[in-house]
Amino acid sequence: MNIINRVVLPIVVIGVFLFATATFEVKQYQSALEFRLGEIVQDKFDPGLHFKLPFINTVKLFDRRVLTMTSQPERFLTSEKKNLIIDYYIKWQIVNAADFYRSTRGDERIAMNRMDQIVRDAMKSQISSLTVNEVVSGDRDLFMKTVIDTTNRDIKGLGVKISDVRIMQIELPKEVRQSVYARMEKERSAVAQSIRSRGEEQAKKITSAADRERVVILAEADRQAAEIRGAGDAAAAATYAKAYGQDPKFFEFDRSLQAYKKAFDQGGDTFVLNPDSPFFKYFRDSQESNVKH
Repeated sequence: MNIINRVVLPIVVIGVFLFATATFEVKQYQSALEFRLGEIVQDKFDPGLHFKLPFINTVKLFDRRVLTMTSQPERFLTSEKKNLIIDYYIKWQIVNAADFYRSTRGDERIAMNRMDQIVRDAMKSQISSLTVNEVVSGDRDLFMKTVIDTTNRDIKGLGVKISDVRIMQIELPKEVRQSVYARMEKERSAVAQSIRSRGEEQAKKITSAADRERVVILAEADRQAAEIRGAGDAAAAATYAKAYGQDPKFFEFDRSLQAYKKAFDQGGDTFVLNPDSPFFKYFRDSQESNVKH
């Protein structure tokens, strides 16, 4: 048993050691370079486990994720010859591990120093053609895009790519600070007034539409009411006509009663009429009837 342990255990240890030195793993977010005697022999590896010649070949892994680099505050001169102190950050990543290694020997600090210098020069070139107001409150994305495009063109052989450059803070000189703030306040007030004007115009449109709809609704209601009144009057006339046809004397009597009611319902009015007037016909008939009885 001791003999087996003395033989098997060293073999297992040697096997594990050889496996560890002959394999390497490339993660999803990594790039790998395989070297032989200091020269790159392979630079394309898919994610997963790979084999290499132990002791002869070596492997170096590189992180391909987006990294962030923050710059030191830098002084920039505008087209008005005004100094601005600006600090910014850069987002970058390795896109070609072989070019990155050849140009920097794999040192990220060397790459970041080069990128920072190129970005700084591109920003100075852009800001020198802009006013303070354009830098502070203008279309900043437009000139930053120009900075990114210029920088990527200049660092093409570095094996890296800049995805974003953003200004974090702008320190204004004292002599222009108040004027810039006043200009910004004026611009914001103009924007606010424009928004209020559009709101008032929209409110007027809504009110006008509501008034038009109200007029249409009232006109339709009046029309329907007139139709209903007309239908009622027609029905009443038809009823009266039918009643007159069935009993003309009663109909005439009823009409006279309605006339009496309207005439004597006013109170305080004085009527001067001939006693023989047809208006008093039923009064006379009533008196004659009482005399006969």
